Amino acid sequence: MSRLRVASFSVSIDGFGAGPAQALEHPLGVGGEALHQWAFATRTFQAMFGKEGGSTGADDDFAARGFAGVGAWILGRNMFGPVRGPWPDDTWKGWWGDTPPYHVPVFVLTHHARAPLTMKGGTIFHFVTGGIQEALARAREAAGDRDVRIGGGVATIRQYLEAGLVDEMHLAIAPAILGAGESLLSGIDLRKLGYRCSEHVATPAAMHVVLTRGG
Repeated sequence: MSRLRVASFSVSIDGFGAGPAQALEHPLGVGGEALHQWAFATRTFQAMFGKEGGSTGADDDFAARGFAGVGAWILGRNMFGPVRGPWPDDTWKGWWGDTPPYHVPVFVLTHHARAPLTMKGGTIFHFVTGGIQEALARAREAAGDRDVRIGGGVATIRQYLEAGLVDEMHLAIAPAILGAGESLLSGIDLRKLGYRCSEHVATPAAMHVVLTRGG
């Protein structure tokens, strides 16, 4: 059965999944790049940009696992772009250029309707105005037997966690302190929601923790 997963989501030691003041100049928030250094160097990440090389080992293993078996993605609107409010036009086509790294249907949560956007490499962005349940239903239909991955951001993951819908969550805890930003787990009782730590692996670049619901 298709699972709903969070994978390779980076957080700081003090629990922030993005820095403050996200904008076109700071897509990850101020200081947010520090959360993702573990991933930038991996072979999986380099391949996303058509490059050869990159590190192997546990960091790369977790990065690669995040893409394996995924048939659809769900993104919050900030993960698609910096535009706020109604779409002024169709100019903005995502952070990743003409060939995004998804290669499957992607369902973007938004309050403002927009026609589907077909990109190179198999990615099709669908803009969902009916909330998290509608996005999940459509993503699962598109994914078939494969998993659905939530790509973020923080607010989107929190909504799915609080609704008890996330089956597995891989967090990469980076050796960085942001001091401010978007807190991923503040006020969420993971134990009450039925999560347990099913795997944890430390590398020089991150502590990888996998949380599994139930079972």
